[in-house]
Amino acid sequence: MTSQRGGDDEQSLDELLMGAARALRRRWSAGLGDVAGLELSPHEARALRTIGHHGPTRLGVVAEHLRIAPRSATDVVDRLEAHGLVERAPDPSDRRAMTVSLTDLGTDVLARTDALRKEGAAEFFGALTPAQRHTLASLLARLDAEPGRRGKPRMGP
Repeated sequence: MTSQRGGDDEQSLDELLMGAARALRRRWSAGLGDVAGLELSPHEARALRTIGHHGPTRLGVVAEHLRIAPRSATDVVDRLEAHGLVERAPDPSDRRAMTVSLTDLGTDVLARTDALRKEGAAEFFGALTPAQRHTLASLLARLDAEPGRRGKPRMGP
């Protein structure tokens, strides 16, 4: 069995996983270039997806899901609002807070970006056999479900 840390010509598991994730993200980003005449960034598309799947929701939820500061989430939502994809409204449970939700155009653009994402993933993972895809999905799900894996990164042994 090969170790996680091989010689100079062997990449570690973390490098391979991050490289594959970057390749998948590049493939998806390339398809976002012109959705409904918009030039959405991957970050904006992720925010749109978060709002669509959790909305109407508060900006803090968007920030948490994107793992960014609330001020940065405000900037992303401002750009989405300028494109007519989302709208803000007072939170019915707290007059001091605002919620953000998709507009009809936002719902349409989200459906298109989700379809692009699925197409890109199908092409990307099409290099694997069905059995390999199943094994990969099982391994990644196990790593994602491990207790403590989603906390602070641990450095060193």
